[in-house]
Amino acid sequence: MRTVVITGSNRGIGAAVARTLIKQGQRLCLAVRDPESLSGTDLDPDQAPDHLMSCRYDARVPDDAQQVVEMTLKRFGSLDTLIHCAGILRRTPLLFSEQQRAEPDELWNVNVMGPWWLTRAAWPALVDSGQGRIQVLVSMSGKRCKGSFAGYTASKFALMGLCQTMRNEGWDKGIRVTAVCPGWVNTQMSAGVKTMPPEQMTQPEDLASLCAHLLTLPSAAVPFEYAVNASLER
Repeated sequence: MRTVVITGSNRGIGAAVARTLIKQGQRLCLAVRDPESLSGTDLDPDQAPDHLMSCRYDARVPDDAQQVVEMTLKRFGSLDTLIHCAGILRRTPLLFSEQQRAEPDELWNVNVMGPWWLTRAAWPALVDSGQGRIQVLVSMSGKRCKGSFAGYTASKFALMGLCQTMRNEGWDKGIRVTAVCPGWVNTQMSAGVKTMPPEQMTQPEDLASLCAHLLTLPSAAVPFEYAVNASLER
Protein backbone atom coordinates (compact mmCIF):
# COMPACT_ATOMS: atom_id res chain seq x y z
CA MET A 1 0.00 0.00 0.00
CA ARG A 2 1.27 3.43 -0.94
CA THR A 3 0.56 6.82 0.58
CA VAL A 4 -0.12 9.19 -2.29
CA VAL A 5 -0.57 12.95 -2.48
CA ILE A 6 -2.48 14.01 -5.59
CA THR A 7 -2.80 17.66 -6.54
CA GLY A 8 -5.52 18.98 -8.79
CA SER A 9 -9.26 19.52 -8.52
CA ASN A 10 -12.32 17.39 -7.87
CA ARG A 11 -12.62 17.06 -11.63
CA GLY A 12 -10.27 16.19 -14.45
CA ILE A 13 -7.14 14.07 -14.41
CA GLY A 14 -6.39 14.30 -10.69
CA ALA A 15 -9.87 13.12 -9.77
CA ALA A 16 -9.69 10.26 -12.25
CA VAL A 17 -6.34 9.15 -10.84
CA ALA A 18 -7.75 9.33 -7.31
CA ARG A 19 -10.73 7.13 -8.20
CA THR A 20 -8.47 4.53 -9.76
CA LEU A 21 -6.08 4.45 -6.80
CA ILE A 22 -8.95 4.21 -4.33
CA LYS A 23 -10.02 1.01 -6.07
CA GLN A 24 -6.48 -0.28 -5.61
CA GLY A 25 -6.68 0.35 -1.88
CA GLN A 26 -4.02 3.07 -1.75
CA ARG A 27 -4.04 5.76 0.94
CA LEU A 28 -4.66 9.18 -0.57
CA CYS A 29 -4.40 12.82 0.33
CA LEU A 30 -6.35 14.92 -2.14
CA ALA A 31 -4.65 18.32 -2.23
CA VAL A 32 -7.22 20.66 -3.75
CA ARG A 33 -8.02 24.35 -3.65
CA ASP A 34 -11.48 23.77 -2.15
CA PRO A 35 -11.69 20.61 -0.02
CA GLU A 36 -15.33 21.33 0.80
CA SER A 37 -16.18 20.77 -2.87
CA LEU A 38 -15.50 17.06 -2.30
CA SER A 39 -18.31 16.76 0.23
CA GLY A 40 -21.08 14.48 -0.97
CA THR A 41 -19.09 13.24 -3.97
CA ASP A 42 -17.45 9.86 -4.53
CA LEU A 43 -14.21 11.50 -3.38
CA ASP A 44 -15.61 12.61 -0.03
CA PRO A 45 -13.06 11.57 2.63
CA ASP A 46 -15.91 10.79 5.04
CA GLN A 47 -16.76 7.80 2.86
CA ALA A 48 -13.37 6.16 3.42
CA PRO A 49 -11.76 7.77 6.48
CA ASP A 50 -9.05 5.10 6.80
CA HIS A 51 -7.76 5.58 3.27
CA LEU A 52 -8.76 9.05 2.14
CA MET A 53 -8.18 12.59 3.34
CA SER A 54 -8.18 16.04 1.79
CA CYS A 55 -6.49 19.33 2.55
CA ARG A 56 -6.39 22.79 1.08
CA TYR A 57 -3.71 23.31 -1.53
CA ASP A 58 -3.13 26.29 -3.78
CA ALA A 59 -0.11 25.77 -6.02
CA ARG A 60 0.63 29.50 -5.81
CA VAL A 61 1.05 29.39 -2.02
CA PRO A 62 4.35 27.82 -0.86
CA ASP A 63 3.14 27.35 2.72
CA ASP A 64 0.30 25.15 1.47
CA ALA A 65 2.85 22.62 0.22
CA GLN A 66 4.41 22.21 3.65
CA GLN A 67 0.99 21.92 5.24
CA VAL A 68 -0.05 19.16 2.83
CA VAL A 69 3.02 17.14 3.73
CA GLU A 70 2.64 17.65 7.47
CA MET A 71 -1.05 16.73 7.46
CA THR A 72 -0.42 13.61 5.37
CA LEU A 73 2.35 12.40 7.65
CA LYS A 74 0.27 13.10 10.73
CA ARG A 75 -2.68 11.15 9.34
CA PHE A 76 -0.98 8.20 7.67
CA GLY A 77 2.53 8.17 9.15
CA SER A 78 4.25 8.08 5.78
CA LEU A 79 4.32 9.64 2.33
CA ASP A 80 5.98 7.86 -0.58
CA THR A 81 4.25 9.14 -3.73
CA LEU A 82 3.50 12.51 -5.32
CA ILE A 83 1.27 12.87 -8.37
CA HIS A 84 1.34 16.44 -9.64
CA CYS A 85 -1.83 17.10 -11.66
CA ALA A 86 -2.49 20.74 -10.77
CA GLY A 87 -1.86 23.12 -13.65
CA ILE A 88 -3.36 25.93 -15.67
CA LEU A 89 -3.62 26.77 -19.36
CA ARG A 90 -3.42 30.32 -20.60
CA ARG A 91 -3.29 31.19 -24.30
CA THR A 92 -0.52 33.73 -23.74
CA PRO A 93 1.22 34.48 -27.06
CA LEU A 94 4.78 35.64 -27.57
CA LEU A 95 3.61 39.24 -28.10
CA PHE A 96 1.14 39.32 -25.23
CA SER A 97 -1.10 42.30 -24.65
CA GLU A 98 -1.03 44.69 -21.72
CA GLN A 99 -4.08 42.86 -20.35
CA GLN A 100 -2.05 39.62 -20.35
CA ARG A 101 1.00 40.97 -18.52
CA ALA A 102 0.31 38.88 -15.41
CA GLU A 103 -0.15 35.61 -17.28
CA PRO A 104 3.52 34.54 -17.71
CA ASP A 105 4.13 34.85 -13.97
CA GLU A 106 0.88 33.03 -13.19
CA LEU A 107 1.82 30.15 -15.49
CA TRP A 108 5.27 29.95 -13.93
CA ASN A 109 3.99 30.02 -10.35
CA VAL A 110 1.37 27.31 -10.86
CA ASN A 111 2.92 25.01 -13.46
CA VAL A 112 6.54 25.13 -12.30
CA MET A 113 6.86 26.46 -8.78
CA GLY A 114 3.80 24.56 -7.50
CA PRO A 115 5.37 21.13 -8.18
CA TRP A 116 8.76 22.44 -7.08
CA TRP A 117 7.56 23.64 -3.67
CA LEU A 118 5.57 20.47 -2.97
CA THR A 119 8.39 18.16 -4.05
CA ARG A 120 10.81 20.11 -1.87
CA ALA A 121 8.50 19.77 1.12
CA ALA A 122 7.92 16.05 0.58
CA TRP A 123 11.52 15.15 -0.26
CA PRO A 124 12.61 13.94 3.22
CA ALA A 125 9.58 11.63 3.44
CA LEU A 126 10.18 10.31 -0.09
CA VAL A 127 13.80 9.56 0.81
CA ASP A 128 12.81 7.88 4.08
CA SER A 129 10.42 5.58 2.24
CA GLY A 130 13.26 4.13 0.15
CA GLN A 131 10.86 3.71 -2.76
CA GLY A 132 9.64 7.22 -3.52
CA ARG A 133 7.68 7.86 -6.67
CA ILE A 134 6.92 11.19 -8.38
CA GLN A 135 4.63 11.53 -11.36
CA VAL A 136 4.25 14.89 -13.07
CA LEU A 137 1.60 15.70 -15.66
CA VAL A 138 3.89 17.69 -17.94
CA SER A 139 2.05 17.64 -21.31
CA MET A 140 3.39 17.20 -24.83
CA SER A 141 3.90 20.97 -24.68
CA GLY A 142 6.94 20.22 -22.53
CA LYS A 143 8.52 18.31 -25.40
CA ARG A 144 7.74 20.40 -28.48
CA CYS A 145 6.15 23.71 -29.45
CA LYS A 146 3.06 23.84 -31.66
CA GLY A 147 0.98 26.92 -32.23
CA SER A 148 1.48 30.17 -30.39
CA PHE A 149 0.94 29.40 -26.67
CA ALA A 150 4.31 30.84 -25.68
CA GLY A 151 3.64 31.19 -21.95
CA TYR A 152 2.15 27.73 -21.45
CA THR A 153 4.82 26.01 -23.55
CA ALA A 154 7.64 27.82 -21.77
CA SER A 155 6.29 26.77 -18.38
CA LYS A 156 5.98 23.14 -19.48
CA PHE A 157 9.52 23.05 -20.95
CA ALA A 158 10.73 24.36 -17.59
CA LEU A 159 8.69 21.71 -15.78
CA MET A 160 10.31 18.99 -17.88
CA GLY A 161 13.70 20.34 -16.90
CA LEU A 162 12.64 20.25 -13.26
CA CYS A 163 11.58 16.62 -13.67
CA GLN A 164 15.00 15.74 -15.03
CA THR A 165 16.64 17.30 -11.99
CA MET A 166 14.25 15.44 -9.66
CA ARG A 167 15.30 12.20 -11.35
CA ASN A 168 19.00 12.98 -11.02
CA GLU A 169 18.75 14.04 -7.38
CA GLY A 170 16.53 11.15 -6.33
CA TRP A 171 17.97 8.21 -8.23
CA ASP A 172 20.45 6.97 -5.63
CA LYS A 173 17.82 7.47 -2.93
CA GLY A 174 15.33 5.11 -4.55
CA ILE A 175 13.11 7.88 -5.94
CA ARG A 176 11.81 7.33 -9.45
CA VAL A 177 10.28 10.14 -11.49
CA THR A 178 7.96 9.91 -14.48
CA ALA A 179 7.08 12.87 -16.67
CA VAL A 180 3.69 12.00 -18.16
CA CYS A 181 3.23 13.89 -21.43
CA PRO A 182 -0.25 13.70 -22.94
CA GLY A 183 -1.59 15.76 -25.79
CA TRP A 184 -5.17 16.96 -25.51
CA VAL A 185 -7.08 15.29 -22.68
CA ASN A 186 -10.86 15.44 -22.45
CA THR A 187 -11.11 17.75 -19.42
CA GLN A 188 -12.50 21.18 -18.67
CA MET A 189 -9.10 22.65 -19.59
CA SER A 190 -9.52 21.54 -23.20
CA ALA A 191 -13.19 22.46 -23.48
CA GLY A 192 -12.47 25.28 -25.93
CA VAL A 193 -10.40 23.19 -28.33
CA LYS A 194 -11.87 23.17 -31.84
CA THR A 195 -9.26 21.08 -33.67
CA MET A 196 -10.24 17.74 -32.09
CA PRO A 197 -13.59 16.44 -30.80
CA PRO A 198 -13.61 15.38 -27.12
CA GLU A 199 -14.22 11.71 -27.89
CA GLN A 200 -10.97 11.56 -29.88
CA MET A 201 -8.90 13.06 -27.08
CA THR A 202 -7.16 10.97 -24.44
CA GLN A 203 -9.71 10.26 -21.72
CA PRO A 204 -8.87 11.05 -18.07
CA GLU A 205 -9.76 7.51 -17.00
CA ASP A 206 -7.26 6.03 -19.44
CA LEU A 207 -4.55 8.36 -18.23
CA ALA A 208 -5.44 7.40 -14.65
CA SER A 209 -5.01 3.70 -15.48
CA LEU A 210 -1.58 4.46 -16.87
CA CYS A 211 -0.56 6.42 -13.76
CA ALA A 212 -1.82 3.63 -11.49
CA HIS A 213 0.07 1.00 -13.46
CA LEU A 214 3.32 2.94 -13.13
CA LEU A 215 3.08 2.58 -9.36
CA THR A 216 3.10 -1.21 -9.67
CA LEU A 217 6.46 -1.30 -11.50
CA PRO A 218 9.75 -2.06 -9.75
CA SER A 219 12.44 0.60 -9.60
CA ALA A 220 14.34 -0.89 -12.52
CA ALA A 221 11.31 -0.62 -14.84
CA VAL A 222 9.88 2.83 -14.14
CA PRO A 223 10.07 4.99 -17.29
CA PHE A 224 11.22 8.57 -16.94
CA GLU A 225 9.13 9.90 -19.79
CA TYR A 226 5.75 8.69 -21.00
CA ALA A 227 4.34 10.33 -24.12
CA VAL A 228 0.61 9.78 -24.70
CA ASN A 229 -0.63 10.70 -28.15
CA ALA A 230 -4.22 11.34 -29.14
CA SER A 231 -3.03 12.54 -32.55
CA LEU A 232 0.00 11.95 -34.74
CA GLU A 233 3.00 13.92 -33.52
CA ARG A 234 5.79 14.83 -35.94
